[in-house]
Amino acid sequence: MKIKYELLKKDKNTDARYGIIHTNHGSFETPMFMPVGTLANVKTLIPEELKSMHSGIILSNTYHLWLRPGEDLVAKAGGLHKFMNYDGPILTDSGGFQVFSLAKNKKKDITEEGVHFKSHIDGSKLFLTPEKSIEIQNKLDSDIAMSFDECPPASASYEYLKNSVERTLRWAKRGKDVFNNPNQSLFGIVQGGAYEDLRKFSAIETVKMDFDGYSVGGVANDGESKEDMYKAVDYSIKYLPEDKPRYLMGIGEPIDILEATERGIDMFDCVLPTRIARHGNAFTRNGRINMKNQKYKEDFTPIEQNCDCYTCTHFTKAYIRHLIASNESLYGRLLSIHNIRFLIKLTEDIRENIKNDTFKEFKEDFIKNYKKTN
Repeated sequence: MKIKYELLKKDKNTDARYGIIHTNHGSFETPMFMPVGTLANVKTLIPEELKSMHSGIILSNTYHLWLRPGEDLVAKAGGLHKFMNYDGPILTDSGGFQVFSLAKNKKKDITEEGVHFKSHIDGSKLFLTPEKSIEIQNKLDSDIAMSFDECPPASASYEYLKNSVERTLRWAKRGKDVFNNPNQSLFGIVQGGAYEDLRKFSAIETVKMDFDGYSVGGVANDGESKEDMYKAVDYSIKYLPEDKPRYLMGIGEPIDILEATERGIDMFDCVLPTRIARHGNAFTRNGRINMKNQKYKEDFTPIEQNCDCYTCTHFTKAYIRHLIASNESLYGRLLSIHNIRFLIKLTEDIRENIKNDTFKEFKEDFIKNYKKTN
């Protein structure tokens, strides 16, 4: 079946909304943070651990799986769910962002047909088109696939962005025309930088194609300001239908999740929780902390009091700091477990406050106590 979205409650003071998305591999409540399993694996974690964190849906990457091990091998294994032994909902992105961010030496040739670029692995020449992206995702057999779009840099000019939006719309139609998996849903992507007229045009024209859900793209680019990110959401979301899911791509900072939820976004994803874990950092309600700091050497408390994750219920800051100082790889696993659970728990708290019409107070209180680093 295609996914089904139910809007169950709107916060009376903001545009925040609580809902549920039904898929072939289970249902999940929204707003929801999606852990990222780029190569069919959320780094260092196993499916049972993700379930223990109440992960509603995870993301895997089309570009990376195309290169290794290849979509045909995954299809031969029975699809992505069987290949990685994960029986919950999975979303695959289109590969577009990776093409524009990871291409060898960042050199690429964007044509109407698609994008010529070099593999970030071995420099081999590659060519990705909207049709190929959809074909790969159809074979991966995720629950939700994404349209192939161009991801221009935040510094792009208005004229460039205008042409890019128009090309992305043509690519979206081409991808939708060849989409051929009745058990999979397809999302369209709204682009346009921080320009209101481009976002409006992109959103209206994308909605006309009648996708199963919609994403606001182009908001996690290097050099983009928070103000421009929020503008992009504001300018896009007012033209998206209320009866379909809304997804903000590449966002994992707690405050950004709160700000986007207030504007009506339902789904988020980011590599941030596992990436900062590998660098010894952890999320807390008082801000991000660096577990390498000397002050944690004799700190026998959990990363965060009242956190229900496996890490916080079994280990102390002193132990995790010892693992980091000893270069024991377990620290990355333990911090990844905590960080992912932190963001999922944040969305759980968000949902409860939307139900109770207290989201605005919750958001303001969270931001007041949260600092970037500690």
